[in-house]
Formats: sequence, C-alpha cells, structure tokens
Amino acid sequence: QVQLVESGGGLVQAGGSLRLSCAASGSIFSRVAMGWYRQAPGKQRDMVATITSGGSTNYADSVKGRSVISRDNAKNTVYLQMNSLKPEDTAVYYCRLTTTLGMSFWGKGTLVTVSL
Repeated sequence: QVQLVESGGGLVQAGGSLRLSCAASGSIFSRVAMGWYRQAPGKQRDMVATITSGGSTNYADSVKGRSVISRDNAKNTVYLQMNSLKPEDTAVYYCRLTTTLGMSFWGKGTLVTVSL
C-alpha cells in the first residue's frame, strides 16, 4: 500500500513563496509519475504540475512561470516550489502518485492560504 504525506502548506501573503513536499512510502518511487493537484472550495480538483519518472514536467497555465515541480528519488519525495503566490492559489493541495499500470494514489492534502 502506497502512502503519501504532504507538508509545507500554510498562510502566506500575496507575493510570497511556499515549498510543498510529498513523501511517499514504498520502493517504486523512482519508477512512477508524481503530480500536484489543488482544489479550491466549491471547485473541482485541478492539475497544478506533474513530473514523470524521467523528470519531464508539465504545468497548468495558471502556475506556469511561478512554480517548479521537482523530485528526489533518494528521498522518495516530490516538491512544489510556488512563488509570487496569489489569492487565487488558495486551495488544498494534493499529491498524486501514478504507477506504470495506471493506478493512482492520493495524499490527504495540505492547505495553502494566500492573503492579500
């Protein structure tokens, strides 16, 4: 069973930065794709950024140029560095692991609140 634990959320002023972390259990981390998703109150969960096992990245237009996703396979951890945060970035951020067979696992989320 894969477990994902997110951390690093919190309250930050607009224009500030946060780095989210997601630690995964298990020994398959280096072979899986990872991603960050977010869900604002009353809205659907949307992709923020993804990274393949080979390190290829993809970003939502809303965060492109302001965020960087990275992974440390030795630590079984994926990161999301978010800069120039805006109030509309306020959401619960979830980490997702997708195996080569297409199975997905989700963390419980970490809340990011951006104030004016």
